[in-house]
This record gives sequence, structure tokens and C-alpha cells, in this order.
Amino acid sequence: MSRADPAVSTADPSQSSRMARLAGVALVAIVLASVLVGGLDAAPAHADGAVAPTSFWLAQPDGGVLAVGNAPSLGSTPALNQPIVGTAATPDGGGYWLVASDGGIFTFGDAGWYGSQGGQPLDQPIVGMASTPDGRGYWLVASDGGIFTFGDAGFYGSEGGQPLNQPIVGMAAMPDGGGYWLIASDGGVFTFGDGSFFGSMGGQPLNKPMVGLTATPDGGGYWMFAGDGGVFTFGDAGFYGSTGGIATETAQRVVPTRSGQGYWVVDQNGTSYGFGDAGSGPPPTQAVLLKPITPGDRATLFALQQLGKPYLFGGDGPTAYDCSGLTFTSWGQAGIGIARVANAQYETAGAPVALDALQAGDLVFWGGDTTNPDSVYHVALYIGADQTIDAPNEKSVVSVLTVDRQFWPSLMPIGRRP
Repeated sequence: MSRADPAVSTADPSQSSRMARLAGVALVAIVLASVLVGGLDAAPAHADGAVAPTSFWLAQPDGGVLAVGNAPSLGSTPALNQPIVGTAATPDGGGYWLVASDGGIFTFGDAGWYGSQGGQPLDQPIVGMASTPDGRGYWLVASDGGIFTFGDAGFYGSEGGQPLNQPIVGMAAMPDGGGYWLIASDGGVFTFGDGSFFGSMGGQPLNKPMVGLTATPDGGGYWMFAGDGGVFTFGDAGFYGSTGGIATETAQRVVPTRSGQGYWVVDQNGTSYGFGDAGSGPPPTQAVLLKPITPGDRATLFALQQLGKPYLFGGDGPTAYDCSGLTFTSWGQAGIGIARVANAQYETAGAPVALDALQAGDLVFWGGDTTNPDSVYHVALYIGADQTIDAPNEKSVVSVLTVDRQFWPSLMPIGRRP
């Protein structure tokens, strides 16, 4: 269940303990020397990484949450003042927090509510959050590096009020809870408390902006990762592979194994890739946020808002849908027109895409004869991690189902990306 935001909050001290990015030729050489760049039960997607079976909560900016795999359904938020911008699962995987851009906090399962910034003035919007190691508190971070603490989360300093080359995009807590790191989109790293500085990518060329940072289990290093799944290592963080060049969605998490000898790269649609001793096993239950980055993401988010609506032959909304009506309207809401019926979508909707390269919003088809496009009788919208959303038949409602369906062996050999 969610909880409304009271007016009480913890203020962000204006003074910060700042650790500047190291610069100079000697450091550049060290950093570059240390950097290595890099559904379910699928075949390996990379020599060193496989698409892993996974359970997760898929949050949406409007506060909706979809439970996937063995993750329990714990609820969604009520009406929001501002969109959800961040998520965090509790340490034991029994619940999650959602945070909105205004600092509002919503709790589910065993996630405790310790306060929020909802209704309080902010210099810049909140962009993320991190749980304390025992789950009895959390930090919120704003794009200017402002830090807000709740519960047993200690305040060790911030970048609030300090000039930044690029905005802060995330934070990571020390395993002992005694400090934290902030990361900017250019790879600049700022350390506070007992979090040590092991290097950064500030000032170095990047293919894609950085989106996050994850501490090693002993706090002796960290992994930095970009939106394309490139992984950069510092301190005692080992490089075991990346999804740069193989993933189809924006990376959102790097989740280390207990040993620190491997990790999972988790995309924003919940697809997980295992490296090192993560192997092909599942990561701990995660809470991820599907952001409207691509037209396919926007089509998927619209389709998710239609869950539970009845099937109607020929229906294309807003109250009822058939299978191709749902895909037709969802992509229309993303600003892209496609054909109305399933077999025409299979032949004409955008470009063909391999089934092992599907991303959110891609169309997946079933037919009576997998070699004959005219035999296509059903279409669904791909979400991620082997999940689709579709209007199956008159006995059902708009639902989330797996691509690999026991009684639907006639999966067509390609998908389509409008």
C-alpha cells in the first residue's frame, strides 16, 4: 500500500563536503588503464553474459507497477502530483519504494515510510534514491547534487549549490551505510562520508551518458555504467563483461553478486544479463522504472495503462480492444501510425527485428503457418524479459503474458519495430 506524503521532511544542508574530480595527465592514464568498456531462459546473448531468468517490479512514471515472475503484486500509487523518477527494492526483496520528481515517497510491501520531500521547495528535481543497508532509511538525490536523508540514513555532505559540469543522475551507498557516492552524467564522481574516491570518467569521451554507479560488496571500488550498458571499473571492481553493443534497452542497474566476482546488468524493461559468477542465474528481485525514452517505450506505457480492459473484436479503444487494435492504438499514441490488422502489421509495420533482439514496444506475432504472412492471426506488444501485453481473446482481458506460450507454438520468426 502507498502512503501519502506528510509535510514534515529533512532539509538538505547547504554546505557540502566536496571531492573534486581528479584531473591531469597522470590520472587520465590511471583511469583509462582501469576502464573496461564494454525473456526468460533464453540462449546466451553474449559470450560472457546470458539473459537471466528474473523476477522484478516494473514501475511506470504514472505510478503503475507490474509484478513479473515470482515478484508479488504489492500495489501501485494513487494519483501523483509529479511523475515517478526512481525506484529501490528493500534489502530483503520484500517490497519497494517509489520516488517522484517532487520528492514524494510511496512504499509497498515491507518498505518502511520514513519521510519525504513532497510539498517542500526544491532547487532542482529529485532524480533518484538509495536505501540504507538495513532498509530502515533512505537518501534522495536531486539533479544538482542535493541530498535529503530519512530514517537511519546519515547526512555526509552534498553537491547542492556547487557548480557541476553535468547534472547528477544517481547515487550509491557504502555497504556499511557510512557514506555515499554521487555520479554525474559525464561520469564525474563525488564522494562523501567513508566512501573513497577510486577514479571517474569526468572529462573523458563517452559513447552514451552515464546512468548509475554501484559499489562492490566491500566498498573498495565501484562499477560505473552508461545507458548503452557499457561498464567501467574502479578500485577493486572487476570487469566481467558488459551489454554495450548487445542490449536493446537502456541499462538501469548493475547488481553485484555476493562475492563481487560478477554482476547482472539490468535494463529498464527488466531484462537481466549475467556476467562473471552471476552466470545465467537470476538476480535478486529488483524494482525498475520503464522511462519513455523511445517511441516503443511510449507505446508500451500506453498499453500497460489498458490492462484489465475487455476484449472486443474490432475494438481499438478506449474502453475495449482486440489484439491488433491494442497495438494499433498504442503505437498511434506514440505518434507512429501502423496498419490496423495483425497480418498487415506483420508485413508493413516498420522494420523486421530478430526475436532475440526485441525491445519494448516491438510487435510479436503468431500464425497458422510460420512461412506464410497471410496466416498471422495474433499480435502482441513486447515489454521485456519474455513478457508481452496483449488482448488475447473474447474470454480474457488485456493481460501480460509470456512470449513462450505452451499452447501457442506458432510464433512467427520475426517481430516488427514500427
